Amino acid sequence: MLQRVENIGVIGNFLPRQCGIATFTTDLVRSINANIKGVNCFAVAMNDVPEGYDYPSEVRFEVNQNELREYIVASEFLNISGVNVVCLQHEYGIFGGEYGNYIVQLIKRLSMPVVTTLHTILQNPAPGQKRVLIDIINSSTQVVVMSEMAIRFLTDIYNVPKEKITLIHHGIPDIPFIDPNFFKDKFGVEGKKVLLTFGLLSKNKGIETVIRALPKVLEKHPDVVYIVLGATHPHVKRAEGESYRYSLVQMVKRLGLEENVIFFDRFVDLSELIEFLSCCDIYVVPYLSEAQIVSGTLIYAMGAGKAIISTPFWYAKEMLRDNRGILCDFGNSEQFADAIIRLLDDELERNTIRKNAYQFSRNAVWSKVATDYVSLFNEVFERFYKEPRIPFSLSSKKEASLKLPDINLKHLLTLTDDTGIIQHATYNVPNPAFGYCTDDNARALTAIVSLYELISQTNVLDKLQTRYLSFLSYAFNLEKGKFRNFMSYDRKWTEEVGSEDCQGRAIWSLGYTSFLSKDPNKANFAITIFNQALPQALELNHPRSIALAMLGVKAYLLRFTGDTFAKRGFERLTEKLVGYFSKITSEDWLWFEDVVTYENARIPHALLLAGEWSNRKDLIDLGIKILDWLIHHQVKDGYFSPIGNKGFFVKGQEKARFDQQPIEAHAMIDACLVASKLTNNQFYYTVAQKAFNWFLGENDCSIVLYDDSTGGCQDGLTPHGANLNQGAESTLAWLLSLISMNAYITEQDKLLLIGG
Repeated sequence: MLQRVENIGVIGNFLPRQCGIATFTTDLVRSINANIKGVNCFAVAMNDVPEGYDYPSEVRFEVNQNELREYIVASEFLNISGVNVVCLQHEYGIFGGEYGNYIVQLIKRLSMPVVTTLHTILQNPAPGQKRVLIDIINSSTQVVVMSEMAIRFLTDIYNVPKEKITLIHHGIPDIPFIDPNFFKDKFGVEGKKVLLTFGLLSKNKGIETVIRALPKVLEKHPDVVYIVLGATHPHVKRAEGESYRYSLVQMVKRLGLEENVIFFDRFVDLSELIEFLSCCDIYVVPYLSEAQIVSGTLIYAMGAGKAIISTPFWYAKEMLRDNRGILCDFGNSEQFADAIIRLLDDELERNTIRKNAYQFSRNAVWSKVATDYVSLFNEVFERFYKEPRIPFSLSSKKEASLKLPDINLKHLLTLTDDTGIIQHATYNVPNPAFGYCTDDNARALTAIVSLYELISQTNVLDKLQTRYLSFLSYAFNLEKGKFRNFMSYDRKWTEEVGSEDCQGRAIWSLGYTSFLSKDPNKANFAITIFNQALPQALELNHPRSIALAMLGVKAYLLRFTGDTFAKRGFERLTEKLVGYFSKITSEDWLWFEDVVTYENARIPHALLLAGEWSNRKDLIDLGIKILDWLIHHQVKDGYFSPIGNKGFFVKGQEKARFDQQPIEAHAMIDACLVASKLTNNQFYYTVAQKAFNWFLGENDCSIVLYDDSTGGCQDGLTPHGANLNQGAESTLAWLLSLISMNAYITEQDKLLLIGG
C-alpha cells in the first residue's frame, strides 16, 4: 500500500472514560499504531466531566464537551499539529450544544480532510438532529458506516451521494475459536451452560426479558447460568442512580433465580472481556428498540464465535442473517426461552451458528479494520488536494467570535452573603462598609435567571435566585409602591424610596424572572411583586429609567401576553420615551438632553425591543438612528471607547475619555446584538464584539479588565490604568455581557429579545 498519510488525529471519547465510543476510539487508535508502519495516530478526547480523565499518552488534547470555546481551540491545535487526516467518531450524545452541534464548529475550521464514522443514524430524526448530521457530512470528505442499512438511510433520508459513503466493519479483537469450557472455572461456572450479556447497563438493554425466560429454561436445563456483565452507564447512574440494576436484582429474587443469575457490576478491560466471552455458550442481546444501526457488543460476540440470540434491531437483522444467529421479538421472554432451549438441545445447530458468525466476522478484526481505515485515509488525502475546495469562512454572523471565556461564578459567590450581593469590593475582597443596594441585587437576579438557559449548575443558580429575589422582596416598600435602594451592612435601609433607575432595574429583573425562572414558585413570587410595583413604575420620568422598566415589562408580556394593564403600560412607557426624542431637530445631537451620561445604549435598546414587540418600523428606525449616533461617538480607531463619567459628554464639547465604566460596554453589547438580530446587519454584531473586547484589553489603556481567576471584573478604566477593585456592578456588567454574547452565538432568542 502506497503510504501518504503519516499523522492521524481521531476525535472521540477515550478510555478510561466508560462508554462504547471510548472503547472504539481507543481500539482504532491503538490498532492503527500497531498495524500500520510509519503512521502516528493520536486522539482528541471529549470530556463529560470538568476534571477529565487519567488518559494514556495516545490522548494529545482534551475538550470539555460543553464548552464551545474549547472546540475552536481544538481546531487550531489540529491545524498546527501536522495532522494529514482527522477521523471524527460521531454520536449525538458525546458533544455539546443542541443535538451535539458544537462539533460542527470544530471540523468546519480544519485545514485537512475529515473522515467521519457515524455510530448513530436515525430513521426519523428531529429537524435539529437531521440538520446537525447533514452539517457534519457536508464538512466531511468521506463518511464511514458499519452496516448496509446505514448506507440506505444516508442516501434515502439524508440525500448523501453513495460515493461519499464507505462501509467498514466495527472493529473487534482477534479472538481464537475455542471450547467455551476452557475459561469457565475462572468464573466459578464450570459444568454450567452459560448465557452472557455484556455492556453498560441502561433500561433499553432489556435484561429483564432474559430473566423472565429463565424459569422455563431451567425446567429443561437446570444447569444454566446467566451472567450480566457491565457497570451502569455513567450518565444513567448520575441521572437515575442504580434503579435499573436494583429492579433486576429484585426480579431475580422474586423468581428465585439467585443461583442462576450473576451480576458482575464493573467495566472490564479487553483481556477480561475476552475471557468472559470465551466462557459463554450462548450470547443474548435482548435490546428493546430496533433503532440501533450498530452494536459493538454483538459484533464482539460474533468475533468470539458465539451462538447468538437477539431481538431484531437493525444491526442484528443484518449481521445475523444467513444462519449466523436467531432473532426473537422485542420483549418476548417466551420466544427467548424457546430459542435458548433449542440451542442447548441441539449442539450441532449451536456449533453451526457459532462457526458461521465467526467466519463472517474475520473481516472485522482490528488489524483488517485498521488497514481499511488507513487505505481510505490515503485515498481521501490524495483526493482532497486535487478537488477544488472552498476555504473556511464565517458562514454566519454568529461565528465571528466563538472563543468566549468560561462563565465563572466564583466572584459572584464571593460577593454574595446571606442577605444579598455586597455593593463594593477592595480588590477582590467584599467591602461590607458600603452595604447592599437593590440596583446590584436586581442585576444579579437578571443574570441568574438568564443563566438557566446556558449552564447546568442548577443547585447554585437556585440558591442565588432565592437570595436575590428575597432581597428585592424586602426592598419593596408596599406602602409607597416603590423599591428602596441602599441598605447598610447591618440590614437597615437608609432611605424610603430609591432612585428612578432603581425602580426600573427592579422591574427589569422581576419581569425576567417571571419569564425565565425554572421554579414556578419563584416565578409566581416575582410576578406578585412585579404587579404590585408596576403602577408606580409607569410613572417613571427619566428616559433611562423608562427604558429599564420597558425591558422588564416586555419580558413579562412574553409570558402573559393577554395582560391588558401591562400591555397598555408598555405602550405608555414607549410613547413617553419616544416623546423625549420628538423635539430633536439637529442631526449632530441626537439626545434628549444636553449631556450624555451613563448606560446610554439602554435607551435605543428599549426602543428596538418595543418596535419588535409592536411591529412598528418607526420605533426600530428611531432606535437604530440613536444607536448609530452613540456608536459614532464611542467607537474610535477600531475599538470601543465609552463616554467617561468624569464630565460625561456635554453638547458642544469633547466627550470625557475617563473614567470608563463596564455598564456602558454592557448596554452597548445588548443594544447592538438586538439591532443585529432585527436588521440582519453584521455591522452591529461587529460593534458588540468591540464592546465585549473592551473587557478583554481592546481599550484605551490596552488593559484586560476581566479577571479570569475570579470571574470578576475590575471597576473600570482611569487615566492611570484599571481601577483594581472588583465590585458588584462591574462584575455583573461583565457577566451579563458574557451571557448576552453566549445567547447570540447559541441563538437563544428567548434571551436576546427580552432585553439582555
